[in-house]
Amino acid sequence: MQKGNSPKELLKVLAMTTIKELDPEEISEMICSLWEPLTSSQRDMLSQGISVERFKKNEIIYKESDHPSKMMFLLHGKVKIFKEGMGHNQIIRVIKPNEMFGYRAFFAEEDYKTNAMAFEPSTVAFIPMTIIAKLMGSCQSLTQSIIKHLSTELGNSDDRTISLTQKHIRGRLAEALVFLKESYGVEEDGSTLNIYLTREDIANLSNMTTSNAIRTLSTFAEEKLISTEGRKIKILKEEELRKISRNG
Repeated sequence: MQKGNSPKELLKVLAMTTIKELDPEEISEMICSLWEPLTSSQRDMLSQGISVERFKKNEIIYKESDHPSKMMFLLHGKVKIFKEGMGHNQIIRVIKPNEMFGYRAFFAEEDYKTNAMAFEPSTVAFIPMTIIAKLMGSCQSLTQSIIKHLSTELGNSDDRTISLTQKHIRGRLAEALVFLKESYGVEEDGSTLNIYLTREDIANLSNMTTSNAIRTLSTFAEEKLISTEGRKIKILKEEELRKISRNG
């Protein structure tokens, strides 16, 4: 892997490598490109602390009540953050490649309040929070980047809470489908979501029962807003879905 590649190019390379081929220095280069500017010594500190793990589909990355000690950076795959509840799990948010997660609890000085699980085979880089704290103490841009990310996530969480509690079933499901497209994109056909979720996961993302999710998806398909084939969902009329989401 050559220096100077963009984060997106580096991610493509990492996605095609095996865990034995992943070099912490190369991963550090990718992360540093998002946190510019870091000095050479800061880059060295970061690369020396990085470890990498691969997770199988549905494998837990961290669980509620675990003690946070590392920032996590998704290199490849898809991850869901969820909260276990009465009767079903509520998906709080989804993580896509090039995003950091799992560090809020450290700054709050508390254990994790959520769980993280791989939607599909995923590769995660782990950085000790002791190193992150040292870097933040000497790099203002990194501190600002992390504060901005936390603030953005808080705003998104507030919006999502309102959506999940005030919107009707159709509005919640339409929002979830648009959200998945914005988060993970589409396949080469330009309309099939680039993530294949079970009906239960779609229900958990939309704060509804699985049976309601199945019925509403069928209704959307009858209205030619989407089409489905197994777990594949094709968005046919995105603007109509956005309208349904806005109207709640």
